[in-house]
Amino acid sequence: MRRGLAALVGLVLALAAVVLGAPAAQAHNALQSTDPAEGSTVPVMPETVTLTFNEPALFVGTEIMVHTADETMVNIGPPVLVDNTVSQAVTGELPAGEYTVIYRVTSADGHPIEGQFRFTAAEATSYGIATPAPTMTASPTPTSSAEVQAGESAAPTASPTASAPPAPESRVSGGVLVGVAGALAVAGGVAALLLLRRRESADPSSPDAPPGSSSE
Repeated sequence: MRRGLAALVGLVLALAAVVLGAPAAQAHNALQSTDPAEGSTVPVMPETVTLTFNEPALFVGTEIMVHTADETMVNIGPPVLVDNTVSQAVTGELPAGEYTVIYRVTSADGHPIEGQFRFTAAEATSYGIATPAPTMTASPTPTSSAEVQAGESAAPTASPTASAPPAPESRVSGGVLVGVAGALAVAGGVAALLLLRRRESADPSSPDAPPGSSSE
């Protein structure tokens, strides 16, 4: 009987251990804290939202979404799991106002944990947006008075407009004048010769006078 009683006690203890150990094996991860904290107000939206659990989570099935007040999703890329934390990066134009974080995290035993929390950003900010570099306009280089004078002297001066040659005067060439003078001289000589002969023919004493031309 003693042996039977000892066996019964051992069986009871074994069953008790199984019953007491079952809840521990079925326990899921529990959210311990968030950054930003739920219901808090931060100066600006941080670059990452971080959730801390009591146990490490599994990457498969873990997802975090961050929405602005107008339901715009601003999270980017997959969540990052480090030890007991799960972090989610955000990007873009992040306005001031309330943000909602919706999470789904897979526990170590494979069961999902879901929930959400809210916080408020006091001012707007932005991440991951390239800002165009300002365009530098080169100021004109001042020109010294010496350079101005050198430029003016180097500039080609306009050549004076050549005046039109004077119109040639209407002149009688020397050859024409000589010809006219010669013709006048010949004509004068002929006229003088004819006049001389007429006088000689009219003079009775002239040997060439015709007979009977003397006056009685």
